[in-house]
Amino acid sequence: MDLTHIHLLLNHFPSIGYIIGGGLFVLSLITRSDDLKRASLVVLLGIALIAIPAYMSGNGAADHIKSLPGISKSMIETHEGAAFVAMGFMLLTGAFGWLGLWQFRRLSRIPNWNLAVILVLTLVSLGLMIRVSNLGGEIRHEEIRAGQETVTPEGALARTVGFFVTDTPWMWPTCETLHFVGLSLLCGVVFLVDLRVLGVMRGVSFASLHRLLPWAALGFGVNIGTGMLFFVGIPGQYIHNPAFYWKIGLAMLAGANALYFTLFDEPWSLGPGEDAPITAKVFAASAMVLWIGVMYCGSMLPFLGNSF
Repeated sequence: MDLTHIHLLLNHFPSIGYIIGGGLFVLSLITRSDDLKRASLVVLLGIALIAIPAYMSGNGAADHIKSLPGISKSMIETHEGAAFVAMGFMLLTGAFGWLGLWQFRRLSRIPNWNLAVILVLTLVSLGLMIRVSNLGGEIRHEEIRAGQETVTPEGALARTVGFFVTDTPWMWPTCETLHFVGLSLLCGVVFLVDLRVLGVMRGVSFASLHRLLPWAALGFGVNIGTGMLFFVGIPGQYIHNPAFYWKIGLAMLAGANALYFTLFDEPWSLGPGEDAPITAKVFAASAMVLWIGVMYCGSMLPFLGNSF
């Protein structure tokens, strides 16, 4: 299996997932069902996470087919740019979706302003993904191509951003600094929460530490944003690096792991002096292992895969 197979495996999830998640979300608003709201937000958050490897694997797939007969480079670039924009909106939708889950845990409701933002972002993301899917199909199917094969301004966006990152002297070091700050913020909060669940700081309730989780989510968002800028800047140094695949895979698993501490009652009910159940300890220990793995693979990119 190579990146082409992975891209073919993942590229249908965003569009189909947004139809399912968006439909559930609209239904939850109509029926005023809190359970449906939470379920739909979990789907939208999961699709946002899947969108990252779906986009990144597209560069590897393009690398494999660009020299084949009948393949248009301009159409590949148009598809890539449209996917870049769609992924940005999906990540925003996932971020507000997670915020809604966190708000529901603390307030027993999701504020109306957040519900409105999620609804708008979901509809926009779905429309963008339909366009991305259509553009992707046109690359290999000449019979459905609509018109002249030119790169649209939207299609040139990913390459424009990439050139800005690599050609602007201060941009790459700034992103590196923000990436480190985001990782420190993320792991600082995550490890603090996980250590409490594992038995350290027993005098502190989990509900008190739960207030810090948005800071971890902010760090995660900063890392995703700067990481994507690195990727669009020089995708070639990442798509052929096995350590990068491991880093992305572990980061996705760690992001999914965080849902346990947002959704389930076991850690939330942990009061001062109480010991966490074994399930919570397993999730806490696995979260620490996953994030340590992410940091290790990121640090080893120049050594295991000859990046940079």
